[in-house]
Amino acid sequence: MGISLKTTFGAVVAAGALALSDSAYASALAQFKTFVASTKSARGEFTQRQVKKTESSKVSQPASGNFVFARPGKFIWTYVKPYEQQLQADGDQLYIYDKDLNQVTVKKLGDALGSSPAAILFGSNDLEKNFTLSEAGTRDGLEWLNATPKAKDTAFEQISIGLRNGTPEAMELRDAFGQTSLLAFQKFEKNPNLGGQQFKFVVPKGADVFNSN
Repeated sequence: MGISLKTTFGAVVAAGALALSDSAYASALAQFKTFVASTKSARGEFTQRQVKKTESSKVSQPASGNFVFARPGKFIWTYVKPYEQQLQADGDQLYIYDKDLNQVTVKKLGDALGSSPAAILFGSNDLEKNFTLSEAGTRDGLEWLNATPKAKDTAFEQISIGLRNGTPEAMELRDAFGQTSLLAFQKFEKNPNLGGQQFKFVVPKGADVFNSN
């Protein structure tokens, strides 16, 4: 499990709802602000690939899984293939569970999010506090938005979000080591009826727990 996989999430934009008469033609920034203002929870599936920028760019074996989130700061991001791992946040703590190792790592959620990709999908509505946002044009049928972290000590140099009809369909996460993580979202359901207790993490029987708070 690479570090970039573990840090691939996040949430959040300066709210400011815009009523879009035709979101298919709206700018990425307008679509994203509307998405954040109107989407308090969501669930869906994802696939993830990593590309290393070399002379012969290599693409890693794709990972896939599912996610569910409720703002602010509650989410479950589950890798199903090629290995099982779960990242779960209850609004205060982040739990990273590796099933193969039967090991749980606990971190304070605020420290784990910060200027990470997690602050984009799962966080509060103050994205512009941590990111500089800019339009990135149209590509692959999506309207793209760039989010550049304002902090200098983050794992990612730039995060790009591709939207269609007011819903994120793709993210590209570029780190300082020349690697790009590509995420695609499927079956994205906005505002499902979620039970608050499902975000309470229960330590699996016999698991080793490491607290890094």
